[in-house]
Amino acid sequence: MTPSTDWSAYGKQIETAKTLADLEQVELAIFGRKQGAMTLAMQQLRDVTPEEKKTLAKELNEQKRTLDESIAAKRKALQTPSASSLANDDAIDPTLELPARERGHLHLIPEFIRQVEETFGRMGFDVAYGPEVEDEEMNFDLLNFPKEHSARDAQDVFYVQKDAPKDNKWLLRAHTSPVQIRYMREHKPPFRMICPGRVYRKDADATHSPMFHQWEGLMIGKDVSLANMKAVMETAVRELIAPDASFRWRTGYFPFVEPGLEMDMRWQGEDRQTREGAWLEIVGCGMVHPNVLKNVGIDPEQWQGFAFGFGVERMLMIKHQIPSIKSFYQGDLRFLRAF
Repeated sequence: MTPSTDWSAYGKQIETAKTLADLEQVELAIFGRKQGAMTLAMQQLRDVTPEEKKTLAKELNEQKRTLDESIAAKRKALQTPSASSLANDDAIDPTLELPARERGHLHLIPEFIRQVEETFGRMGFDVAYGPEVEDEEMNFDLLNFPKEHSARDAQDVFYVQKDAPKDNKWLLRAHTSPVQIRYMREHKPPFRMICPGRVYRKDADATHSPMFHQWEGLMIGKDVSLANMKAVMETAVRELIAPDASFRWRTGYFPFVEPGLEMDMRWQGEDRQTREGAWLEIVGCGMVHPNVLKNVGIDPEQWQGFAFGFGVERMLMIKHQIPSIKSFYQGDLRFLRAF
C-alpha cells in the first residue's frame, strides 16, 4: 500500500453500501488502526523525503476529510427511513416519544488507549505489547536500575511466589518499559514504537492506584533529540486532551534516561486555580541512557533516542476533571454513563 492508493474505489464502495454493517466494513478497511489503507499510507510517509512528505501528507489529509464526510453522509442516509417505508401501514410512527435505548460502550480506559494508538499511529509509531509478569532482569537490570535502587523494594513492587534465582525474582511489571527492551532486541534502528498496558505498584491515594495503565514510547535514530521528543509529546497531548493545553517541563531523575525530564500539565476546569499546585505530573521522559542501548545490542555511538511514559488515568483525570483515580475501578454506573 502506498500514498498513491486509488481512493476513488473506496468512495464507490461507500456509495454502494446497502446496510450500516456494509458501511462499517468499508470504514474499517480504510481507517482500521492496524491494516487500514489510510493508516498504512500515513505510516509510509516516514519513508519518503521531506519534500515528498509535505505534498503527500497534504493529499492524504484531503482524502481523509473527503472519505470521512462521505461515510458520515452515507451513515445518515442509511439511518433515515425511506418514504416508502413510512407509507407502509405497519411502519413505526416517528412522532412517538419512545424511551431511549441504552447501548453498551467501551470503558473509558480502553477507549482512550484506542485513541492513543490511532494518534501515534498517524505519527508512524508501531504498537507493541508484552507480558505483565516479568523478572528483575527485564524490569530493572536491563533498564539500568542499580541493585540497591529503592524501586526494587518489596514495599514498592508486587513480587510473585514463583521459582527463580535469588537475584532475579519474578514480579508484576512496574512499568511497560520491558516491552521496549523486547522490541529493541527484535528490531534494528531506526524505529519508533509505543507500548500500552497495565502496570502494578504499591501506591494508593487520590492520584495513585496499585494497578493502573501506562503507555510508553520510544524513538531511536541517528539525529533524534530532546526537541523531537518535546514536539511529539506536546502534539499528542494536545490532540488527545486539549488543543490549548499548557505544559511545564522540569528536570527529573530516571535510571534509564539521561538527561531526564518530567512534563506537567495544568489541571483543566474552572477549579484549576484553587486546586493545590494547579499542575499535575503526567509523564517522565528523557534521552535513552547509553547503558540501556548497550544492554540490547545497540551502539550508543551510532544511535540515540528518547523514551517517555504517560499515565492513562492521570490524562483522563485532567481531561474530564475526575478528582479520584478510584472512580475508574468502582463500577459505579452513574460514573460510567457520563462517558
